Amino acid sequence: MKVVITGGAGFVGLLLGQRLAALGRITNSKGETRSIEEIVLFDIALPDSQPKSLDKRIRFETGEISDAHTVRRLIDRRDISIFHLASVLSGGGEQDFDLAIRVNLHGNLNVLEAARALASKPKVVFASSIAVFGGSHMPKTVGDMTKQTPQTTYGMTKSTGELLINDYTRKGFIDGRSARLPTVIVRPGKPNKAASSFASGVFREPLNGIECVLPVGEDTIMPVSGYRSIVEGFVKLHEARADELGDDRAVTFPGINATVKEMIAALKRVAGNRHLGDIRVERDPVIERIVETWPTALNFDRARKIGLPLDKDIDSIVRAYIEDYL
Repeated sequence: MKVVITGGAGFVGLLLGQRLAALGRITNSKGETRSIEEIVLFDIALPDSQPKSLDKRIRFETGEISDAHTVRRLIDRRDISIFHLASVLSGGGEQDFDLAIRVNLHGNLNVLEAARALASKPKVVFASSIAVFGGSHMPKTVGDMTKQTPQTTYGMTKSTGELLINDYTRKGFIDGRSARLPTVIVRPGKPNKAASSFASGVFREPLNGIECVLPVGEDTIMPVSGYRSIVEGFVKLHEARADELGDDRAVTFPGINATVKEMIAALKRVAGNRHLGDIRVERDPVIERIVETWPTALNFDRARKIGLPLDKDIDSIVRAYIEDYL
């Protein structure tokens, strides 16, 4: 089988490609186990730094997800699985509405139409977000049965994507699944344009001896998940049986509900004798307005029933980052 990961040059996309290469086999929509022959990591540009050694089955391709012809050339085999991670992030989506619509909405439709044209009902795993929730009537705890009233363009495109996945699946065009993700930590490298970027920066910058400037207060609550659990969750969701998912293919991933203050405490516990950069708060009203629209607690019972992993605690997530990147 061929595997395509859009957004594959990004942090999670690259880790997912390496994980799938290590597994070597996945199941198709008929439940048949097949060997993976090639993994294409598709993105708008190559990563800033590629791993020193990549499995020979992995290759990069560059292009625009908003270009239908490019996507059709990418999704070109009946025996294929697709992980659609490519997206304009939350902060970027608020700054440029047209870009968010072109990439997140039209790009998603390009992927779905290319998959539909194969007439083989391929599995498509779509990366959604808890940003689909929001609004004045949002409950304290959200889950798969919670009404979606997103308050960002990013969240709206993700909510629309979930509905498209459900309907294309209902029509028999694809075997779709939506991974509704909490904030993923700890991302290495430079900060990105996600409004939630500080949730990684509060660990990453101090551990690298750099000052971290927080755009929100320490009482801000963020549902978070470690990247190892997220990658394994993508695989588990892909492998889940159709009857385990039913007619709603969107699954809220497990996450830990933590305040920024609790994140800082975990950092200091795990860092030990390491010299840490300073952390200070310099509130950014734009970031705060976006973050305030997001949920602060998750119900992920359905995810756990199909075997998606949950991190033990924040400390274990920080330890994993230190082991893998420092």
